[in-house]
Amino acid sequence: MSSAEMEQPALETEEVWAGEFDPLADPEERRVLFAALDSFRQYRRTAHSNTTHRRRQEFYALPSLHRQMLTEPPFSMLEAFNQVDDAIDASADLADAILASGLEAFGLPVDPNDDNPRTSWHNTATSSDVNKAHSTVRQFYRDWSAEGSREREICYDPVMRDIQEIFPNKPHHEIHVLVPGAGLGRLVFDLCAVGYTAEGNEISYHQLLASSWVLNHSAGLGEFALYPFALQFSNLRSRRQQLVKVMIPDVHPGTLVTEQIAGAESGRIPGSMSMSAADFIVAYGSPSNKESYDVVATIFFIDTAPNLIRYIETIHNCLKPGGAWINIGPLLWHFEDKPLESSSHEHTHSASKDWDKQHQGIAEPGRVEFTEEEILILLDKMGFQIVKRDSESRDCGYIQDPESMLQNLYRPSHWVAIKKTQ
Repeated sequence: MSSAEMEQPALETEEVWAGEFDPLADPEERRVLFAALDSFRQYRRTAHSNTTHRRRQEFYALPSLHRQMLTEPPFSMLEAFNQVDDAIDASADLADAILASGLEAFGLPVDPNDDNPRTSWHNTATSSDVNKAHSTVRQFYRDWSAEGSREREICYDPVMRDIQEIFPNKPHHEIHVLVPGAGLGRLVFDLCAVGYTAEGNEISYHQLLASSWVLNHSAGLGEFALYPFALQFSNLRSRRQQLVKVMIPDVHPGTLVTEQIAGAESGRIPGSMSMSAADFIVAYGSPSNKESYDVVATIFFIDTAPNLIRYIETIHNCLKPGGAWINIGPLLWHFEDKPLESSSHEHTHSASKDWDKQHQGIAEPGRVEFTEEEILILLDKMGFQIVKRDSESRDCGYIQDPESMLQNLYRPSHWVAIKKTQ
């Protein structure tokens, strides 16, 4: 697929799903898109069914004396289930908003005619698709809530500092930054907000639909309440902890548009932002993107590669000579425990160009898991020079409840590599 872009030049947030490729015309691409849309539709029902409905059944199976004791204060378990149900409904309102904007973007009906394969998107999601919708909604805590800034400052702020150190005298708008695996688009937005020309790349329709909603369609600051930990019943110190509420978004892209326009009128050059829907290897390893970017920032991304060498080749292709690759993230190799026959990605967004026909992108067979030490050796062999390595990286959670009795923390690898000029 060619880069289906959602472009916001100078932070104008009118959405454009453009490009040479029509996902509704390709049966496989249409299947993946429909499954993502349907998974957001099923969010509310599946969350209630898998969380509170099941637990009520188990609760009523208790001995009557035990059940009676737990129904009364201070336990009030049935009331706790009701509160979790309310939290699920609040988060499901966000899922519904993502779905509505996605249906509008692709011109799909809310209640499709089941006889038309180009519009019949209901009941296409698998349990895996629904799980992705749940994790995508929960990811708004990390990327678009004030409380999530604890994680963002560890992973996103160093990118800003590194770019400033590498290009101290270059105007921000002249610095083109590519963010592969852009997810919900927060780093791309933050880069644009300080004046850089930022481009995000994402292959997951779940992430693309969600980022499109927040960047293009969110109505204002704190539009939705999100209960990121409501579905968790383990490692809680109190019921209050489970029902923590955050408001999203914590900044409103549309408001920034107005501020950027005002800045442009006073002579300040605004940043710009775009998002591409494409397989990273296929799109950015192509001759059309050769030496196009000053910076590539990979944040919690490189371990999504079945074969990291392909990522390195792609970044070397699209970086300008002397350009910088900034990496922050762990090495939790995503395909490590998957059978070989299922190691390919859900879809490849294959483009219709001659070059693309020769490259399968992330769907290419074969995989290997590297250590950090081996990656640094690879970089040197493949045309990069390490100019910074932070061996004192701060521990970082990923959508982590800071009050949980179980803390899953990463110690991210943070380094900066410059593409050698010769």
